[in-house]
Amino acid sequence: MMEGAETRTFRHLKSAQTDVWRPAIVAGGGRLVGTAGDAMLAEFSSAVGAVSAAIDIQERMARFNEELDENQRMLFRVGVHLGEVIVDEEDQNIFGDGVNLAARIQAKAEPGGIAVSRAVRDVTELRIDYTFVDGGEHQMKNVSRPVHIYHVRNTAPPEAGVTVALSSKTTTRILPQITLRFEGANSVGQKYSFDVALDKLISTPQGMVIGRSADQCELVIPHATVSRRHARLTLDGDALQIEDLGSTNGTAVNGALVKANSPVALQAGSRLRVGDVELAIRQV
Repeated sequence: MMEGAETRTFRHLKSAQTDVWRPAIVAGGGRLVGTAGDAMLAEFSSAVGAVSAAIDIQERMARFNEELDENQRMLFRVGVHLGEVIVDEEDQNIFGDGVNLAARIQAKAEPGGIAVSRAVRDVTELRIDYTFVDGGEHQMKNVSRPVHIYHVRNTAPPEAGVTVALSSKTTTRILPQITLRFEGANSVGQKYSFDVALDKLISTPQGMVIGRSADQCELVIPHATVSRRHARLTLDGDALQIEDLGSTNGTAVNGALVKANSPVALQAGSRLRVGDVELAIRQV
């Protein structure tokens, strides 16, 4: 964005910092520790206050972006961790493993989204219209132990779909805002989940790939038995389908193995096995 319009992008960034981030941090009872480029570090005395501020920031950013052209919109990730920090009394900067983990968790958030550690999830109650979605365990740079993260997601109820007549011969369908949750565990009880918004899936003709590699897949299951690119979700008309992409450990629907490159139907209530991870599918 800087390359395309340096002055305009800088102006938008400063507006976001001044009008969105700083007021949300203060309202959540936090303290802005410092900035670095397009990033901010904030400290809170309460995990609840930190998560509330993160939600406030992303809601304000959504409204902020509505005023911008699509190619100018800024999508920021927020990471929240609960842990001990060291405070430099001279300049009030903070250091320590807790700060490093927050930065690593931030990198696992979705653009425009919020990711938190298990420690934050365990002590925080969300507003009724938000929920924690299990993001699984991750190996992170310079962190010796796996870190279990959760995504904070809005659970606003879906709106009804409508059909709009364009002319006497042409109609178009607006898909209801339906989200399917894939949620389950592997054979030793490690939990995994992800959500699929059907309106987003229908706008992605090539489908969404499920797999282990975050760089190659839209839907990530970080488990050793899941191939880097394991399976693909598509919509054929109104029918949700799953297609195995030649995975090492296979894909199954309701116990029946899916042949490679031969899509089969999925629906709410089905059980999907990806490698050693079995997921139930339900509408949320």
